[in-house]
Amino acid sequence: MAENDGSPSLRDVVRVFLRIGLLSFGGPAGQIALMHREVVEQRAWVSEEDYLHALNFCNFLPGPEAQQLATWIGWRLHGWRGGLAAGLLFVMPGALVILGLSMLYAVAARLDWFAALFLGIKAAVLAIVAQALIRIAGRALNTAFKRAVAVAAFAGLFLFDLPFPLLVLGAGALGMAVAGGRPDWLGLSPVVPEPDKGRHSWGSTLRTFAIGGAVWAAPMLLILVTLGRDHVLWDIGAFFSRLAVVTFGGAYAVLAYMAQQAVQGYGWLMPGEMADGLGLAETTPGPLIMVTQFVGYLAAYRSPAPFTPFVAGLLGAGLTTWVTFAPCFLWIFAFAPWIDRLRQAKRLRGGLAALTAAVVGVIANLAVWFTLHVLFAQIAQSQVGPLRFYLPQVASFDWRAAVLTTLACLLAFRAKWPVIPVLAVAAGGGLLLGVAG
Repeated sequence: MAENDGSPSLRDVVRVFLRIGLLSFGGPAGQIALMHREVVEQRAWVSEEDYLHALNFCNFLPGPEAQQLATWIGWRLHGWRGGLAAGLLFVMPGALVILGLSMLYAVAARLDWFAALFLGIKAAVLAIVAQALIRIAGRALNTAFKRAVAVAAFAGLFLFDLPFPLLVLGAGALGMAVAGGRPDWLGLSPVVPEPDKGRHSWGSTLRTFAIGGAVWAAPMLLILVTLGRDHVLWDIGAFFSRLAVVTFGGAYAVLAYMAQQAVQGYGWLMPGEMADGLGLAETTPGPLIMVTQFVGYLAAYRSPAPFTPFVAGLLGAGLTTWVTFAPCFLWIFAFAPWIDRLRQAKRLRGGLAALTAAVVGVIANLAVWFTLHVLFAQIAQSQVGPLRFYLPQVASFDWRAAVLTTLACLLAFRAKWPVIPVLAVAAGGGLLLGVAG
């Protein structure tokens, strides 16, 4: 933690991060830019060098990098109190908004006008995911090896149905191995040794892991004792806890895996509802990974016993948010003191580079998966040896979804509209086509 001479008070940190939490629309790029303007440019609480260094550090970690960067800034200024304040304020406004939207969705999803509205939102989500794919690919795939990793990741998920955690961890391990002998394959720049400015000890790190791990696990222990392992809340908590440790590359990278498990594995959602959830998350401030709360709410709402659906939904949403973000605080509080030493680790940088390349393939899989389920009402699957194929039923093609998707792509790519206006126009178009149909 940095010294406090000349640094802001904790009250100032709370005030500024409440403002950031309320205004943090636009995904991680917009959120990181907003924090830079507020914390570096306008107030000089953190230097440019330290800010960029911390951002690179957060990219090493699973979970939403923008929220972890906010937590790191608070930690840098006021230790764990500042980290909790900044990290929580970055998340809570969006969490409350998407909770309200999830409650509305649960009771109104069967209404015709609501379905028409979300037909437009799904179409806009296709354009948004395609935009994210192109942006990340242009930045990440700067060598032939990285492009090969991206293609292999896409094939592994889309054609071979490999487990997402295995693919992510395998890509990281491959990058670490390649970095030792051929760092040029990963486009790694030489490491320039810098002074280690952090204060750290293994003892404090282990204590942080013990405390953070206990906090992370506490709700699951309560569920185990009171409801048992057969309850939906245990399934929700266990699934999103596992997801929290492999969520590299942001929400887009894990959505297809999350949707597959929520739809086919647990039966919590219908195929098109994950796109609905992402559309809701795109309209709220805070990290896009907050879409997990939407899934947790609906899963518990639809299997509520022994609670009412409303109470079960609240418990499911709260549990999902807890197990998704508690580890984010744990990573920062445990590893932030080692930040200067970690950035000198060539193999770790290689693992991140390969993992980022794999994320491009993962998002491409998500884009194709969403496209099929938005444009076609019925999708069959065929297995030929180890290969798995999706077979859309041509008769179930939805021309309205195709029209709205084309409109959303024109607005996003040609007119270069921001996310919120694209969502609004596509949703309005969905309502109009729904009335006309």
